[in-house]
Amino acid sequence: MHDLQELHAFAIVMEYGNLATGAQQLGVAKSTLSRRISQLEARLGQPLLRRQANRLIPTEAGLLFHDYCRQILDLAEQGQRRLDELREEVSGRVTVKVHQALARAWLARHMDAFLARHPGIRLTLGHPAAPPSGPDEDAIWVWLGPLDECGLRQETLGRLTQGLYAHPDYLRRHGTPRHPRELAGHAWVDLLGTTQAGLLLQHPHQGEYRFTPPHSRLRVDQSTLHIDAIARGQGLGVIPNWLAAGREAHHPGELSLCLPEWQPPSLAVSLLYPYGRQPRKVTALLDFLRQQVPAAWRDEAPHDGGAALTEVPPARACTGSALETKSALETQRAQRKAPKTWP
Repeated sequence: MHDLQELHAFAIVMEYGNLATGAQQLGVAKSTLSRRISQLEARLGQPLLRRQANRLIPTEAGLLFHDYCRQILDLAEQGQRRLDELREEVSGRVTVKVHQALARAWLARHMDAFLARHPGIRLTLGHPAAPPSGPDEDAIWVWLGPLDECGLRQETLGRLTQGLYAHPDYLRRHGTPRHPRELAGHAWVDLLGTTQAGLLLQHPHQGEYRFTPPHSRLRVDQSTLHIDAIARGQGLGVIPNWLAAGREAHHPGELSLCLPEWQPPSLAVSLLYPYGRQPRKVTALLDFLRQQVPAAWRDEAPHDGGAALTEVPPARACTGSALETKSALETQRAQRKAPKTWP
């Protein structure tokens, strides 16, 4: 009888082509993965892989056996799912992969309650750098921003509107922009992958303005670092209003909302999971995540073809030639009087 760990090890190496990446995906030592492959080859009496440069290439026997290996693993997975469905207790291993902007700000603080409710759950949390590019049968994803078709069901939990933010001291030193055309004269803090292709700003009465941010002296790849840099006075940048409000709640006076009438595109918060019937542990987690969606996200979801605007706590807004205390909520309520069409 075949050992499922050995079969899984072989399937992972076939997928990634080397031991180091395969071991990382399985969460085991490279030597452990190598030993499992050797044990499987000894059990079968034939070599399944051969080394070529820095990759492991399947032999003819490896190619033949890989098809059967996948079938065995798929059947084992189906059997486990059916057994999970028979159990009244929600238990087992669950993996959640979440966009890094939402990991600490939203998801992490709710997971304690889920684990307390279901003591039999073993939870793994990760925050990949990119959204899923293909079907992922082993994980639930929560993503912020655009998504391509990836073979997973995509459910919109809500939307986050965005705004232009800066530290008040930066604006005192460099002046407050009155119109988007003045943004070109300001330092820009860039979050990689968000504004390099340009930024479309929309005004309820003045229409659209496409802004190409200047070359950024500081580019970061995490939202936390991005917000920190803006809060330290490094320049202006686009931040989801919900995240900015959370920052201001803990560190008041560090962020000022600039040009509140000009709105960048909102970002969808999406829940991704496999098609078909799910085991109890997955449906329990999906239902739990839906219940934890902040009201502000739902308020921002599109209605009647337009994009509703979030009701965020009062923020320091910068308009005209000086800083003045102004509620972002008040501005956004006024914008509801005019129809909106987002790109």
